[in-house]
Amino acid sequence: MCRTYNRIGSLTTLISHLEKNNIHEFKSLNEVINFQNSYTIYHKQILANHENSIVDEGNMLKLDLQNLDIVIKNQREVSEQKFTIEIEKLKQKFDILLNVEPINFLKKLTWNIRKWYLRIQIKHRELIFDKYVRKSIKKLLETYKAKSTRYQFINSYFCEAVKLSSQHDLSELERKKTIIDNLNSFIFGALGEQKVVKALEALSDDYILINDFTLFFSPGIYNSQEKDYIKSIQIDHILVSPSGVFLIETKNWSEKSMMNSSLHSPVQQIKRTSFILFKLLNNELTSFHLKLDKHHWGRKKISIRNLIVLTNTKPKEEFQHVKILNVSELIGYISYFKPIYTSVETQRIADFLLKVNDLQTIKNKMKIDSFFN
Repeated sequence: MCRTYNRIGSLTTLISHLEKNNIHEFKSLNEVINFQNSYTIYHKQILANHENSIVDEGNMLKLDLQNLDIVIKNQREVSEQKFTIEIEKLKQKFDILLNVEPINFLKKLTWNIRKWYLRIQIKHRELIFDKYVRKSIKKLLETYKAKSTRYQFINSYFCEAVKLSSQHDLSELERKKTIIDNLNSFIFGALGEQKVVKALEALSDDYILINDFTLFFSPGIYNSQEKDYIKSIQIDHILVSPSGVFLIETKNWSEKSMMNSSLHSPVQQIKRTSFILFKLLNNELTSFHLKLDKHHWGRKKISIRNLIVLTNTKPKEEFQHVKILNVSELIGYISYFKPIYTSVETQRIADFLLKVNDLQTIKNKMKIDSFFN
């Protein structure tokens, strides 16, 4: 089985966009597509979950109200009993005081004051009796009222209660769907790249596949063919094989997309990548040497073949230096070429490209040289 490195580029970009939007639960393309296909099911499931939740809440509220009735009744009785005992004690003190009226003027004055004070206390407690009892159960009554109001609302407006309860979850579901639908171009791209990877996995372990190969250059590298500077390259797949290196750009395009002149030409893209890779692999950008086996005629050059794989339809036209294939033609085309490198040489080429890819940013020739030396 073909040895594979790196996640496919469209999937990496897709996951990155999702995470920037605080969507972290999707780790594979299938999970994203399953979400899109199951949106209606998820919507119904959220409503069903909240309906069950509201039913459970109503049942719990009913039990709570029944229990609160008992608690309030008991608390009222306890408070009434406690306050009644306090009043009775004051009355007993008053009665005792009446039975011991003193003769001495000063003592009688004190006795009258105490008698007056006890009478005031008894009268005051009798006046605030109901208020005292209500205060002792105030919080319980407030809780009862809140639960009763909620219980009545659920019974009278069940659908509205479900709607309010599910509003946040449905809003979050809709937000995710909108974001994912806006990323359909990356989903289609990832589907196409996934098909190509699946096809290439059928190759033996003599083949090494590097997905999402990206490099940045500062300063840019002058491209004499296009008369411009290349500051970055990106290719969907690089297949390192005993018969050479294959650059593979995948497009999951419809016939309408192929006719769209505003879409970036994959032919130009792969030619630019091929130009840079040829210079890298053949020691024109660095002093690093792959140490391939020598031939008595001279130093080996590393051949690079440019492939554009279309997962739907492909144009009838042929393009210079670029082969256009369907997925079904890919393995046959690659297998057609005879091996020219040993397994050790193939591994050296792959290791070099993986190290370059890991470096990410190539600021200048000195930096890449120092990385390998």
